[in-house]
Amino acid sequence: MLGRICLLAVCALGLSLGAHAVDPTWTRAVPPFRIAGNLYYVGSEELAAFLVTTPQGDILINSNLPSSAAQIRQSVEKLGFHWPDIKILLISHAHFDHAAGSAAILRQTHAKYEVMDADVPVIESGGRDDFALGRESQYWFPRAHVDRVLHDGDAVSLGGTVLIAHKTAGHTKGTVTWTMEVNEAGKIEHVVIVGSPNVLDSYKLVNNKAYPQIAADFRHQFEVLKALPCDIFLGAHASYFDLKEKYARWQAGDKGAFVDPAGYKAFVAEKQRDFEGALKKQTKN
Repeated sequence: MLGRICLLAVCALGLSLGAHAVDPTWTRAVPPFRIAGNLYYVGSEELAAFLVTTPQGDILINSNLPSSAAQIRQSVEKLGFHWPDIKILLISHAHFDHAAGSAAILRQTHAKYEVMDADVPVIESGGRDDFALGRESQYWFPRAHVDRVLHDGDAVSLGGTVLIAHKTAGHTKGTVTWTMEVNEAGKIEHVVIVGSPNVLDSYKLVNNKAYPQIAADFRHQFEVLKALPCDIFLGAHASYFDLKEKYARWQAGDKGAFVDPAGYKAFVAEKQRDFEGALKKQTKN
């Protein structure tokens, strides 16, 4: 737990979006591997990306940095899958470190881009329409066209696999937590891929004219997250779910290393405390 908290403090968007330019964990690849069923990890040490394979093509979740397309492609191909077989591209939320590689991936694979409604303007403006970061050019990224606008509870289906988009707004107006079921050795496991519950230091939770309902959205997010059944706990940042520690266990033969319902509950509770603390501080001010 301490290791994850330290990584969050250094790496995650919750404290320093600008870290993407220098933090090597955001770009350093890890060996791709199968998590469970038809779900694979293809991201870097800190920026998570997931491949869902089906008989009718594959789904990629998160495109990460502009430079990440090559890393993700290499990971997909190392697993024995084909890059052009990616038919759908999804993201966790419309920030530079999870969506900036989308334009390149869409150009290379011709996948359909499916994005949660409130994040569509940010994606199609290349970050310029972001309520908090849009005026800062260092957070802009290549614009991309959205093929399907998603809404809360929508299903993304391909080849017999179904992912459900849960709108867990706050970090962005259209942050998504993805859920799916995988069949691992005859057992159905509930997968939760958390979008982001982080409150940036720059966020105004009170009297925010650009995002008046931000505090209400964060509160709703935590209610949604607490209600989701979770066996396999994943997220947009690898440090959310202790990738390094769990991958070491996975390498040692523990193929159930990512089954962590208790870790999921603890993470959600921790991030809710962080939010409530930030809100209380801003309310006093």
